Amino acid sequence: MNSPRIEHVNITVRDGARAAKLMQDIFGWHVRWEGPARDGGRSIHVGSEEDYVALYTPPGTANDDDFLKGRPLNHIGVLVDDLDAVEAKVAAAGLEPFNHGDYDPGRRFYFLDPDGIEYEIVSYLPQRKAA
Repeated sequence: MNSPRIEHVNITVRDGARAAKLMQDIFGWHVRWEGPARDGGRSIHVGSEEDYVALYTPPGTANDDDFLKGRPLNHIGVLVDDLDAVEAKVAAAGLEPFNHGDYDPGRRFYFLDPDGIEYEIVSYLPQRKAA
């Protein structure tokens, strides 16, 4: 191993299948595994061959207080090559990109998924120079 890296992030969602489909549609990821999880819940691991997001859905009805922004997760950062293409996919999914930034070291925007989980989408590719 060259250096430590995040292998996965585990988050709680209301509907794991919906969240997995959203990530597949926006990021082109795939389901690596799905099955029973702790306390009678269900998990879906969606991502690449190297890393993934574990989507945990508890049994029964989720409490809305569990999905308040920043409790305790602030956002998930996803690095992409083509920021504009990903933003188009976010909009096509019926979600609203916001808080666009174009500053060193790259461009970025944010969006909230249906559970209120915030994603920061960032690209560090060479930036366009203003004329």
